Amino acid sequence: MANLKVTILHEAWEEGPPEPEPEPVKTPRSKDGKRPRKKKHPLYDREEIFEALTKLGHTPSYHLLDGKNQSLLALARTGADLVFNLTESYAGDDTMDKNIAAFLELLHIPYTGSGPQAHYLAQDKSVAKKIFDFHKIKTPNFATSYKGRTDHAHDIEFPLIVKPVSEDGSIGIDSGSVVDSVKELMERIHYIDEEFDSPALIEEYIEGREIYAAILGNDNPEVLPLIELDLSKLPKGMPRIAGQDVKFDYETEAYKVTKSAPVDDLDEEATKKVQDTALAAYRALKLRDYGRIDMRLNKEGEVYVIEANPNPWLASAAEFTMAAKKAGYSYTDMIDKILGMARARSM
Repeated sequence: MANLKVTILHEAWEEGPPEPEPEPVKTPRSKDGKRPRKKKHPLYDREEIFEALTKLGHTPSYHLLDGKNQSLLALARTGADLVFNLTESYAGDDTMDKNIAAFLELLHIPYTGSGPQAHYLAQDKSVAKKIFDFHKIKTPNFATSYKGRTDHAHDIEFPLIVKPVSEDGSIGIDSGSVVDSVKELMERIHYIDEEFDSPALIEEYIEGREIYAAILGNDNPEVLPLIELDLSKLPKGMPRIAGQDVKFDYETEAYKVTKSAPVDDLDEEATKKVQDTALAAYRALKLRDYGRIDMRLNKEGEVYVIEANPNPWLASAAEFTMAAKKAGYSYTDMIDKILGMARARSM
């Protein structure tokens, strides 16, 4: 692939970029005569992608989409051959990722990842679940409620899990999300309404293993080796769900005792069933280039799709990258493949 001018599009840094490392100082030598190595700061995914693009011979740069019109206008003038789209929101609104993709479409700038349609279908979990149901893809029975109005309702049974319809990253999901009574259900619906001004998605809680399928490709997408988030060691009394504390609260016990790793104990038949389900969901919601499908596998061997994630996190520690590495891709290979698929759409 020829040298490309690639703009890495991202939102505001939540915490500033890593502080520069201090100048090295002399330290005592260890018994083997070598000085201890300095500990490196972890890189953000955008920095890792920048490094990979540089290794591939491209010319990367960053563009911050800060929620102001000027940053959109500046994006239109970057002169980029291609945009590596890492945005998940606009001006703090997680439902606006589809609009960013649509803006790039209007500019006729090639970009990585899913288009606006896939972002919309995956973002509204109730819409996604109706599509899964149409395609005979198993997903938990559900209902939605907003300000006393029910939009859709299966016959559902306790226990239930209640969460916002359109939030990402486990926002609004914590140990109180799983409810066992009408009283708890009504309280949680009220909490979602007050806290997020959002319809509540009420779905049957599926007890089982939390399994993620990373998918890479378009015409013949490849389902990468399965990854499991092991929730079995969560503190007693906590529901086995991937809430905010499990995913992001680094100081909590829940975060410290959970980890993701490749699945190595499923037989060939069960593995194929999970992979086929994930691939069906990926295609049903029109995801492209790369995506991650989150599922539950119960003791009876039934696979339930919980949600689909267009453009999942690409940090080296992320589940998607973990799956790609297990499949034999280096980090640079993975970025090159994603870039190539986006580039092919403009040729």
